[in-house]
Amino acid sequence: LFCRNKHKPFLLFLSFLHSHTPLLTTKKFLGTSRHGLYGDNVEEMDWMVGQVLDALDKEGLQNTTLVYFASDHGGWLERQEGERQLGGWNGIYRGGKAMGGWEGGIRVPGIFRWPGMLPAGSVINEPTSLMDIFPTVVHLAGGALPQDRVIDGWDLMPLLQGTVEHSEHELLFHYCGIHLHAVRWHQKDSGAIWKAHYVTPVFQPFGAGACYDRGFCPCFGEGVTYHDPPLLFDLSQDPSEAKPLSADTEPL
Repeated sequence: LFCRNKHKPFLLFLSFLHSHTPLLTTKKFLGTSRHGLYGDNVEEMDWMVGQVLDALDKEGLQNTTLVYFASDHGGWLERQEGERQLGGWNGIYRGGKAMGGWEGGIRVPGIFRWPGMLPAGSVINEPTSLMDIFPTVVHLAGGALPQDRVIDGWDLMPLLQGTVEHSEHELLFHYCGIHLHAVRWHQKDSGAIWKAHYVTPVFQPFGAGACYDRGFCPCFGEGVTYHDPPLLFDLSQDPSEAKPLSADTEPL
């Protein structure tokens, strides 16, 4: 594809089967990581991404191609076999896949590569969305966004190139299926990021961090808790969503 289209614009959308169960891994990578079969699977995906980048470099396209590596959701915490964790791990972030509000379910990797256009090694701690891919690609291709509807995404290039300091997303709505579970407010003037949880899944067993009794957290019904008033977190100070704010201690 790169060779055929090296002199004109092209879009390659590549979805890996990797880091998703079943963890299909070739013999070459079995046992190569320190983190079991899941780690082996990630090692193989890393190699495959490298093959794509090497092909771009070989065709001399590295300085004219934006590469965006991302995921569609956080790790599936309930996916286990005995002592083996097969669904990934979400670090300091609470919750995981199929949880429409907790950070562990919706915060995913976002890694960009464009030598000569994007500063190398920079880290941007601003809320963005996979919805931003569409307007970004349209802009880079010289197209125009539809004017007959609201487009929820924003062109990421100003943020990635450092010409603006903050993301254009003031509000992001986080759904579980069709059910609104949480809303994030990005207070641009201060950089603070607030998140209100209206619905949260009931973790089982008690004290656990996921729905291990079901294998998947529900979006509504008896398997969730409805919060009125909502749980409120300051993500800029509490990214793990461990300490909900209270009107008693936080009157503002």
